[in-house]
Amino acid sequence: MHFSPSRASAVERPVYFQLVCPSTMAGQTVKAVLFDLDNTLIETSRAGGAAMRKTSELLKTTLGLDDNTTGVICDKFKQKLFHEQFDPAAGRSIDDVRVGHWEESIQETVSGSRTPSLAAQCYSMWKNSRLEVLSLSPQIRDLLRQLRSRYKLLLLTNGEAQTQREKVEAVGCEEFFDAIVIGGEHAEQKPFASIFTLCFNTLGVEAQDCVMVGDSLDTDIQGGFDARVRATVWISSAGGAVADGSVIPDYTIPTVLDLPHILAQLK
Repeated sequence: MHFSPSRASAVERPVYFQLVCPSTMAGQTVKAVLFDLDNTLIETSRAGGAAMRKTSELLKTTLGLDDNTTGVICDKFKQKLFHEQFDPAAGRSIDDVRVGHWEESIQETVSGSRTPSLAAQCYSMWKNSRLEVLSLSPQIRDLLRQLRSRYKLLLLTNGEAQTQREKVEAVGCEEFFDAIVIGGEHAEQKPFASIFTLCFNTLGVEAQDCVMVGDSLDTDIQGGFDARVRATVWISSAGGAVADGSVIPDYTIPTVLDLPHILAQLK
């Protein structure tokens, strides 16, 4: 396996890393690995794209719309999802809120359209299609089995509680982890220190015993850095450069399947 520095050119970095200060590593053994879920262990973005295409076809068939118009509706839904502020105490379920996203997106694009039943159909199509596509690949299942024989494993995922629990159930990943922590079930999510402290306490380990693995610099890597874990590992399938001012991961790999090469260096 070839390793190259963290800011190497895109031509030569199937795996690359920035060395951690030796004083932080001396005499320490990795005891636990914390994994993000979405776009780290499962391809949520790909599943979301497939689900959106199916929903777009439903809109075209039902309303007789062209591709551009259905594309606008779907883009509006994605924006509402991205900026979603869900409060369970408000008395509406996450399902109700997201049906509302579809209803608003349709009305904003096709003036005068009142289609609450279609909005519910769109949400059901999008949600169920996405869950059907999500999966843990056989290779990642083998990786997790291999790692769990050596380390404690914990799944730490941000997001609304019901949504993330549905993903966990859909991909059947409970068996691979000593604990699963869903950000939406707690007062604070990644990158806040409190949820990392909860993870360490749950596993009975210290921060410096742990490696944090995830695809988000802002939540996974920043959170791990602030919590002072032993090392952070950024999953960047595109081999993207770290933006100026962003936290710098200790290691960057294109796929979580390369993680054993990193852990071998940290023993």
